[in-house]
Order: sequence, then C-alpha cells, then structure tokens
Amino acid sequence: MTTLGLIGSGNIGGTLARLAVAAGIDVVLSNSRGPESLAELVGELGERARAGTAEEAAAAGDIVVVTVPLKAYRDVPAEPLVGKVVIDTNNYYPERDGEFPDLEAGTATSSELLQRHLPRSRVVKAFNNIYFKHLAVLSRPAGAPDRSALPIAGDDSEAKAAAAQLISALGFDTVDIGGASDSWRTQPGTPVYGPPYAVSEPFWESEAKPGDAETVRKAVEAAERG
Repeated sequence: MTTLGLIGSGNIGGTLARLAVAAGIDVVLSNSRGPESLAELVGELGERARAGTAEEAAAAGDIVVVTVPLKAYRDVPAEPLVGKVVIDTNNYYPERDGEFPDLEAGTATSSELLQRHLPRSRVVKAFNNIYFKHLAVLSRPAGAPDRSALPIAGDDSEAKAAAAQLISALGFDTVDIGGASDSWRTQPGTPVYGPPYAVSEPFWESEAKPGDAETVRKAVEAAERG
C-alpha cells in the first residue's frame, strides 16, 4: 500500500494521517471545507501529505477512510470508491446526526448504511471505538508486549485482511468481530467503546493504557443490544 485517502480530517482523520505518515505511508486529506483549510495540517505532516477534495482523496487512496459525521455519509463520493476497501469510522449520535429509523430500530448498523451508499465498495468498520487521543499515543511496533488491538467488522474477508494490514502498519493488532451487522457491538455505549484503552472513567478524561486483543475480545462479547 502506498497511499491512504481520508474523507474527513478531524480528530480521528488527523490522527490517522499522523500515524500513517510516521509509518511511511502517503496521505491525501480532504474535508467539507476545502483543501485550503487543511494547509496547516499538511504543513505539519510534511512531504508525504497533500490536501484535495473528497473525490481526489477517494481516487488517490489505495485504501480510503471515511471519517465524517454519520449525517453526512450520503455526501461521500461513490464513483471513485468503486472496488476499493473503505474503512468506516462513523458512530451514530442522534443528538448530532438526527434520528435514523433503521439504527433506532436496530435493523441496520451505520456501516451497513454506508455499504448501501457504496454498493460497489468493500466497507470495513474500524477506529470507531477508541478515543482519538488514545489512538494517537498507543501505537506500538508489531510484537510489542504492550501493543493494543482494535476491533474490525465487515462482510468481505479480503477487505478485512487489507484493513488489518493497514492497522498493523499504524501500530495496532486487530480483532475480527464478524460482519457489518455485528458492528453494533463497538458502537457508543458498549463495553469496548473507550474503556479498554483508558486508565479510568470517563475514558475521554483519562490517560491512555494499552488494550490487548483478549481485553478487546471480552469487551465485545459483553455487548448487549440496547
């Protein structure tokens, strides 16, 4: 893999861009405000980074991360993502996104909504359960005893393997939790959403601590439907 495309360059997107550049991966960043708004971040990241439109980031990326508010998922350009692995970091926050009947009823997950919007792409859920500040500091080399793990979900095994390879390059192990319909187990309010990587509660005010694969697996298994 040579280039990571980012549709959305906020807390998670910016953090992933920093991890990617540190791992020797080129990045093309985009957001809803236009490439010029990313000049400072691109300057910080250096020669491996450039800014573009969402369409340009989608076209350039060998793997593309969609990290936008869920309410904006229909704005993700479908055509340049045909055939590509798309990593979905989205979470559903009704107070921000408005109510989505399928999500309220539990008849679909947010990743399934994105997959419907991108029918010719291969969507993998990842990075949605870890606080961005913890993501930024928990990266470790492969084989490190304090390496953390992140859950992934998706319906395409090859796409999950590609996502896991990227995540490993960024400094994390992975735990495959099943298909896109299983990704509710990592959504806000579940045991794996935040606490495995935090010293104390609330996790967003806590220092980071490594969360290994067994810790993550047990947290995922403890999830219950709301």
